[in-house]
Amino acid sequence: MLNVVKSPREGTIQYGVLPWRFADRVEIMLITSRETYRWVIPKGWPIHGKSAARSAAQEAHEEAGVEGDLHTRAIGAYPYVKRLKNGEVRPLSVEVFPLRVTRELPDWPEQGQRQRRWFSLEEAAGSVDEPELADLIRAFAPAL
Repeated sequence: MLNVVKSPREGTIQYGVLPWRFADRVEIMLITSRETYRWVIPKGWPIHGKSAARSAAQEAHEEAGVEGDLHTRAIGAYPYVKRLKNGEVRPLSVEVFPLRVTRELPDWPEQGQRQRRWFSLEEAAGSVDEPELADLIRAFAPAL
């Protein structure tokens, strides 16, 4: 049975980025999670004073070391269960914003804690654990 916690600091929503590029085909960047090394998208809690999209872009910078052209309208959301350091879990919804990557930084804040890798759409969809995130990736068709 899941032990769900509630904290005044953290709500029930996170913001994430779908980093993408076009190199003969659309490719998606995924990163590994810090503790379980699963393939995920950069995501995190809302940042005070920043919009949802800008909060997501900040996470992309910190977790994946990427910057680029941010779309400020979410392409969808998916449910996610966040495992907290104390072993408890929290059900969340992650709103996802596309980010066309124009710059991959050689150094970034969480570089030593994560790996990053480019995937085809189908490979990326097959590499994430959350079915709804996989569906968002498969359906992603940027206006080029």
